[in-house]
Amino acid sequence: MRIQVINPNTSLEMTQSIAESARNVAAKLTEIIAVSPTQGVASIEGHYDEAIASFHLLDLIKQGQAQQVDGHIIACFGDPGLDAARELTDAPVIGIAEAAFHMATLIATKFSIVTTLKRTKIIAEHLLHQYGYTHKCEKIHCIDLPVLDLETNETETYEKLLQMCLFAKQNDGIGAIVLGCGGMSKHVERISQELKIPVIDGVTAAVKLIEALHGLGLRTSKWGDYDYPTQK
Repeated sequence: MRIQVINPNTSLEMTQSIAESARNVAAKLTEIIAVSPTQGVASIEGHYDEAIASFHLLDLIKQGQAQQVDGHIIACFGDPGLDAARELTDAPVIGIAEAAFHMATLIATKFSIVTTLKRTKIIAEHLLHQYGYTHKCEKIHCIDLPVLDLETNETETYEKLLQMCLFAKQNDGIGAIVLGCGGMSKHVERISQELKIPVIDGVTAAVKLIEALHGLGLRTSKWGDYDYPTQK
């Protein structure tokens, strides 16, 4: 099968990092097609950025549909444009926040999120409410590093992630931790091994969910609000 992994920002370095994480967990016969827009925003750190990124992301969804990919992953923790993308194609479309929340609740009664900037905390809160997981998430912690710093300063990123995840493990009364940015994906295995607690990355979680849906022959429903957009 073929999965289109979309990094909705224009950072090629982050796209390559996300692609590597996806390929590390993909099944042997799964092809990962990692893409990002040539126009838009360099990083997604607020509502305005999400709005701009969503417009270009939908063009990439159309490209993937034309290439007949078997599924799409929106590799930004705000899950920008997710509902609109699901209208465009009957191939499954998974946002990495939704994927991570689902996985966390399968292995723990409570989880906490460790994300980037404080201003993005409200976006995670909105998604938890939208997906019905507010009662499952104990805390949202922020390491206060801009998204692009995750690629340019990996050592500081890892140390801040490790310390915040350790704080969450010791103080939140949780069973799992969700990393709140696609750019954190490269650190998930090392942090999980270090802390001896499940640490969940939405990119890798989304790959396995797409593979599962494909194996079950399940595609996006076109009965109801996810029907194709009305031609005008």
